Amino acid sequence: MLSHIKNAEVFKAFSDENRLMIMELLQSGEKCACVILAGLEISQSTLSHHMKILCDAGVVTARKEGKWTHYSINEEGCAYAGLLLEKITRLEKNQENDSIICAINRR
Repeated sequence: MLSHIKNAEVFKAFSDENRLMIMELLQSGEKCACVILAGLEISQSTLSHHMKILCDAGVVTARKEGKWTHYSINEEGCAYAGLLLEKITRLEKNQENDSIICAINRR
């Protein structure tokens, strides 16, 4: 059950348009929170909320420098997210056969 909770956090991280924009901003490298704020029309507290979700999911890492936090994409976390999506969308042979039987029965 614990893995389902962790997996849900990963998908939650990608389920918001602001978080997707943040990920796009980070594709070119580490960014200070102030730079991310300048690229989005959100408040500091809203950014903090989004960054917590991204960091908790493991797809972004944070590094403190003075009063600012710098964020970057966590390659391992994003690789895990990609593998997770591939794993849960893979059609297994038994499921494929079940789908065919259901389609035939609907006719």
